[in-house]
Amino acid sequence: MTPSKTPAEILDIDGEEVRISSPDKVVFPEPGLTKLDLVRYYLAVADGALRGAGGRPMVLKRFPKGIGEEPFFQKRVPENHPPYIDTTTLHYASGTSAEEAVIRNAAGLAWVINLGCLDLNPHPVRAEDLEHPDELRVDLDPMPGVDWSQIVDVAYVAQEVLDDVGLAGWAKTSGSRGLHILVRIAPQWSYKDVRLAAETLAREVENRAPGLATARWWKEERGESVFVDFNQNAKDRTVASAYSVRALPDARVSTPLSWDEVRSARPEQFTVPTILERFAAIGDPHAGIDDAVGSLDGLLALAKELGPAEKAPRGGNGSGRRQSTMPLIEVARTRTKPEALAALDEWKTRHAAVVPSLTPADVLVDGMRGSSSLWYRVRVNLQHVPEAERPPQEKLMADYDPWAGKEWPGRPES
Repeated sequence: MTPSKTPAEILDIDGEEVRISSPDKVVFPEPGLTKLDLVRYYLAVADGALRGAGGRPMVLKRFPKGIGEEPFFQKRVPENHPPYIDTTTLHYASGTSAEEAVIRNAAGLAWVINLGCLDLNPHPVRAEDLEHPDELRVDLDPMPGVDWSQIVDVAYVAQEVLDDVGLAGWAKTSGSRGLHILVRIAPQWSYKDVRLAAETLAREVENRAPGLATARWWKEERGESVFVDFNQNAKDRTVASAYSVRALPDARVSTPLSWDEVRSARPEQFTVPTILERFAAIGDPHAGIDDAVGSLDGLLALAKELGPAEKAPRGGNGSGRRQSTMPLIEVARTRTKPEALAALDEWKTRHAAVVPSLTPADVLVDGMRGSSSLWYRVRVNLQHVPEAERPPQEKLMADYDPWAGKEWPGRPES
């Protein structure tokens, strides 16, 4: 007989009643955190979490089957949302639109977490002005083989560049392997201008720290460096905001830091239990971020000085697609990461002779955004394998099509 579910718990949060279903459901088995524990965590850090995500349209990244399964991304707010959840309609480059959730208070945080969200994924705009971002986002994304000290070195170079153009950067751990730097800006520039400013920042960081940092968009060209990911400023992108809990076994948290802490901090230090203690003791290191609003004039002037970024060559087959300068082969496209890793292991077994020549950065396992969930692409860069020994492109070991059966304006090709 199936045991009955734990009765829902009703929380009174600043006068709003929020229903928490299955409050005893264990979300993080390793530290033993339940859904109700996560709700209480977000209530405890609500001041900081709302500073990062409040008042912004948000994509709901839901984990209905727990952290061991892939989440799905829900742009449209549920129809039965409570009155304390605001909404606004975003129009996407694909030609679609979505009425998205906007949370403004602690009750909204609890409601989002009850839906099965773990991290908060807001857009870089306020609901009152959807076309002019008020936040430039720098994502320092390490390639495989890069250690934490290199990420930190690049972060301080980025801080130096920002300081030179009159902007204040606020660092936080991503909650995974990298660092984020947030920059509050006046909402006066378009997405296109903000992305250009971010790309210019990335190029200047690469100029000042060659070999350590890269602004190269194509992953196979980065080597063992830290990618200064400027494309997080594209219109359709969101990133996990401050105090977001990430879907890692230790319940790791994307944690705001002071610049004095960046050198000594380690991502694994910051988990739900330790952040509860830290927040109670020192509050939010980003408490002043909304008072540090700057201008993009300096970065846009630097963009003119640097000139246009180098563009990748296009294929000669008339498709107009970019042509990689690297000897890439594709191994698989899969629905889940375990399937991707299994396909990679099978390829390595089949081509064991070349595996010793590969560096960590030569193996590319990428989570790709589908229509409502991630899918995975596996590629191998054979640049370090002697040309005569390189395996040819073979039939994909798995060929998952995330767009199968879906049609809409601007639909990507399969």
